[in-house]
Amino acid sequence: MPIRRRAALALPFLMPASLRAQAPAWPSRGIRIIVSYPPGGATDVVTRKVAEAISPLLGVPCVVENKAGGSGTIGTAEVARAAPDGYTLLGNDNSYAMLPYVFARLPFDHARDLVPVTVSNFAPVVLTVKASSRFRTLADLVAEAKAKPGVVNYGTGGVGSSLHFAAEAFQQAAGVELFHIPFKGAGEATLNLLNGTVEMVMGSLPSAMANVKAGTIRALAVCGTERSAAVPDVPLFQQAGVGGFNMVNWVGLAAPRGTPDAVVQRLQQAVVQALAAPAMRDFLAGQGATPGGLAPDAFAALIAAETALWRDVAAKARITPQ
Repeated sequence: MPIRRRAALALPFLMPASLRAQAPAWPSRGIRIIVSYPPGGATDVVTRKVAEAISPLLGVPCVVENKAGGSGTIGTAEVARAAPDGYTLLGNDNSYAMLPYVFARLPFDHARDLVPVTVSNFAPVVLTVKASSRFRTLADLVAEAKAKPGVVNYGTGGVGSSLHFAAEAFQQAAGVELFHIPFKGAGEATLNLLNGTVEMVMGSLPSAMANVKAGTIRALAVCGTERSAAVPDVPLFQQAGVGGFNMVNWVGLAAPRGTPDAVVQRLQQAVVQALAAPAMRDFLAGQGATPGGLAPDAFAALIAAETALWRDVAAKARITPQ
C-alpha cells in the first residue's frame, strides 16, 4: 500500500477524541420540559419539583414551560413535533389516556408519537367543596344531586381532563347527574371553588392539600384502599357510601418518538434517584402522594391499560369526540 494511502487511513486515529466524536454526550445543554396546563395545578407543581431535583443529577438546567390549551393537546403536540434528542420533554398526567375520547382528530399519533419515560408520582383523587359549603358530608351532596339532577355543579381543568373523567366516573358510581363547568386548568377550577362559582371540584390530593390544610376547602371523600396519612380524617369513597369508584392520578414525563433508548433510560434513572431523596419523599408524603419511578415499558403498559379503561366511562357519559 502506498505510504500516502496508509497515512490517510491513519488520520482518524491520530485525531483528538473530541474531533473524532460524531456528537456530544447527552446532555450537553439545558432541557426544556413542557407542561401542557397552566401554572399551579398538580401536574405543574410536581413536574417543577422533579425538574429541580434532576437538574444537578444530569448536570444541566431543566426548565419547565407552560403551554396550556386544547385540553393539553397544544403542549403535547409541540413535544411530539420536537427533535427526538432528549432536550424537549413533556410533563403530562392521566388526561393523556382520555384524549382519544375527547377529540376526533389529534394533532399527533396518540399511540406512537410519545415515548413514556417514567411516572413522577401517584396521588389519589379527592372530592372537595368550599369550607362554608352546605354539603358537610358526601352523603349530603349525593342526596341533593339525586333530588335535583343537573343542578349541583362541579369545576374541572377542562373538557377531557383527567378530573372531568373522574367526575363522570363518580357520577356513574353514585347514580347522580351533575352540571359541568370547565376551566383552563385545575388551579383555575380551585379558584372558582373558593370564590363560590362552582360547588365541588374533583381533584388530585396534592392539588387540594394547601387549601385543605389552610381550612379554605373541605375534603368529603378520597380514593384509595386505605385512608391517606395526609388526610386521615377524610373517609374513603366506599366508607362515605359510594362504592365502585377509585381513581389514582399520575404525573409523568414523556419524550418525542425516536428519542434514543439510552437517553430515555438515563432520564428514568435520574427521576428514580431524585424520588429516593428524603426531601422529595417528604414533599410527596405531605401532598398525599407516593413516588413513581416506573420503568418506561411499565409506564407504557399503564397508559395503554388506562386508555382502554376510560373508553367505557366516555361511552356511558356520552362524551363524543369533537
